[in-house]
Amino acid sequence: MLACILALVWKRYAVVVFTVVAVAVSDWASVGLKAIFDVERPSMRYAEPKPLVHPPHDASFPSGHAATSFAAATVLSFARPRWAPAFYLLALAIGFSRVYVGVHYPLDIVGGAVLGIGVSIALRWLVTSRRRSSAGLSAGR
Repeated sequence: MLACILALVWKRYAVVVFTVVAVAVSDWASVGLKAIFDVERPSMRYAEPKPLVHPPHDASFPSGHAATSFAAATVLSFARPRWAPAFYLLALAIGFSRVYVGVHYPLDIVGGAVLGIGVSIALRWLVTSRRRSSAGLSAGR
């Protein structure tokens, strides 16, 4: 949400679309990977400590919150490279909060971060390679 608001304030509407797509793909991919890996959440495996929030009923790995926050941080870093440390620090804080409240393991956050960053980089590569191939086709006419 914050990523879309920043992109709108910057009047970078393509960044809004790119952010929405990257976050959605990261979320869908994390849901699919959770079904594949089927890792129990910490609260299901250990009686103590009790989680600070109601734990979700799906699997733990990878963290969807980490995947989507790191996807958004990566997209915003493409748009504003100087602000990248702040974006990634915020994404890391979101990931840490999931461990702190007891619903994820640290490795879930790492997996989600890798997933979100990877999805954003792959989408950017896809868009730029399509632009290059389209430019090459129109230049050849």
